Amino acid sequence: MGSGYYAASTALIARTQALDTIANNLANSSTVGFRAEHNVFKSVLADAGNARGTALNQAVNDYSVLGGTTLDLGQGALQKTGNDLDLGIQGSGFFAIQTANGPMYTRNGAFQVSGNGQLITSTGDAVLGDKGTISIPPGPVSISSDGTISSNGAVAGKVKLVQFPAGTSLTSAGGNYYSAPAKSEMPATDSTVQQGVLESSNVNPITSMVELITAQRSADMMQRALAVYNTEMDKTATKELPKVG
Repeated sequence: MGSGYYAASTALIARTQALDTIANNLANSSTVGFRAEHNVFKSVLADAGNARGTALNQAVNDYSVLGGTTLDLGQGALQKTGNDLDLGIQGSGFFAIQTANGPMYTRNGAFQVSGNGQLITSTGDAVLGDKGTISIPPGPVSISSDGTISSNGAVAGKVKLVQFPAGTSLTSAGGNYYSAPAKSEMPATDSTVQQGVLESSNVNPITSMVELITAQRSADMMQRALAVYNTEMDKTATKELPKVG
């Protein structure tokens, strides 16, 4: 009974954590450049140090817990906006942004020009170019597919596009920013920039809703299982405790 109780408990915790991830995806299904996260489960063997455990005991005590999440790097749809400073990325690259907490990365290309002529994000962080921050003089802006920015016929800078080696762990830093391990970025070789468009979230609302319902049903089942185990343990305690002593 103990093994079943622990298995149901860990399963309930894992499904509850999974619900949080799925709900966050759904909440950001319309957020520009948002990358969906997917749950990754791992197996934990209770009393793994017990070398005397039989194959049956090991099977019963093999629990599944949430091991973390992975970032979905799939392409989102590019939607026209008509704003010359809106940029969408076709490919796996990210824009590099200078924040108060150091370099961050985003797929949200809704940029603007600050009062002092600097290219910034909607939250005021500087967009990085190949040579640092980018200053744009007044006038019409043209941005080529490699990120080169021209204004009034003069080159103002080039947007920095980066990518990461396969297996690199990107972590959500809030505000549609992602952080990466130090020195893991490299120039994006498979990405191009499109001017006047923004990339929509790559969350599939229908798929996420199905995942949400499935995880919720699984959590409900584990709650019912725990209720049964509690009832059985109460009965056992009522019968056995009077015999103690």
